[in-house]
Amino acid sequence: MSLLKQNITLFGENIPWLDGLREKARAVFEKNGLPNKKTEAWKYSFFKEDALGLPLVDDTPHECDGHCHESENLPFESLPIKYCNGRLTHIAHDLPRGVMIIPLFEAIENGEIKPYLNKSFALEDFPFAALNTALLDEGAFVVITKEFAAEKPIYLHYHQHDGMNRLCNIRNIIVVEKGARATMIEHFDGEADAQYFDNIVNEIYVGTDGALTHYKRMNEAGRAHHIALNSVQVKAGGNYTSFVVHGECALARTESLVRLLQQGAAAEVNGVYRLAQNGVSDITTNIRHLAPHTNSNQLVKGVLDGAAKGVFQGQIHIAPDAQQTTGHQLHRALVLSDEAEVDCKPELEIFADDVKCSHGASSGDLDVEQLFYLQSRGIPLEEAQKILIEAYLNEVFAKIEDETVAAWIKSNIFLS
Repeated sequence: MSLLKQNITLFGENIPWLDGLREKARAVFEKNGLPNKKTEAWKYSFFKEDALGLPLVDDTPHECDGHCHESENLPFESLPIKYCNGRLTHIAHDLPRGVMIIPLFEAIENGEIKPYLNKSFALEDFPFAALNTALLDEGAFVVITKEFAAEKPIYLHYHQHDGMNRLCNIRNIIVVEKGARATMIEHFDGEADAQYFDNIVNEIYVGTDGALTHYKRMNEAGRAHHIALNSVQVKAGGNYTSFVVHGECALARTESLVRLLQQGAAAEVNGVYRLAQNGVSDITTNIRHLAPHTNSNQLVKGVLDGAAKGVFQGQIHIAPDAQQTTGHQLHRALVLSDEAEVDCKPELEIFADDVKCSHGASSGDLDVEQLFYLQSRGIPLEEAQKILIEAYLNEVFAKIEDETVAAWIKSNIFLS
């Protein structure tokens, strides 16, 4: 593939095990290539390579004085990790007890990352994660212990400047140790005229009785492509909760692979997408119940207008030994235009007989009678539509326990 036929210098080329991992990923990617309309998992949101029109991120250091992060004006304090044009530019200083954050290359050089890097998924199943691994060069390694007070979230901000046409491969490894608790917030944004491709892989390990709450707010540029894989493993009594918000983007796909490895492990994967132009939003989930007494819930809602396209693919897999397991999944969409499209593919794979599972999907338009009622009270049509859309999505936003974070994430959907 031409994406791998450009000369680029990557760090650690003298580290045999890292070089071997990259070569393995390169072979997988060159063999399988990019997904296309015949690739089952990508048939609703595939794209052609020439649609990218992007060079690889090069090895020239990007000078950043941090000005692109100064206007964040976050309503909460955080422990920041900042990326600019695909390069790690800042890690929080004076970290509190119980948390370690270091650059990916440092964790590779000292060997701390070897038990975790590329241990949570198969390269053959995820083409862009294979590409990410073949070009592995940037990212962060985060370890949380039970001594961490969890008062501040770990905040990863990915910013893109105008005119910086790049393929940005970033790998974050998040380890939540036994009994530890943490919140992680990812925020993606790009300047209006930027054109780029964010290719993000997060490998997340939640230890026994640990808990991670993971939020993602996406404000990518309109011409951007965004592919992300969250590969998660949860041990006994552990809990992984995620909330994804997709805004306008040429193509945004967030895929969650969650393995509930041991008894009592639980996951909640929720999401919202709101597109009004011609972008594509794809939220794909695969929750694998591999032990008894595991639980999962999924709720995703979307609103589509213009020529936008929304995709939800959700699979719940119940292994033969995963008795007394519960798994529930629901997707709903509002389609406000004749040109908009929604594709939904819910799946249940159940190989145990003592389980409680459900899935559902629906799509429709705004209620005409409710619109008429609001207009009859003097509310203009556009404002009435906005009120009903907000009420429709509030069911999902209500699942965010932190009201400050909820309001900040919610503003992504209702920007004027």
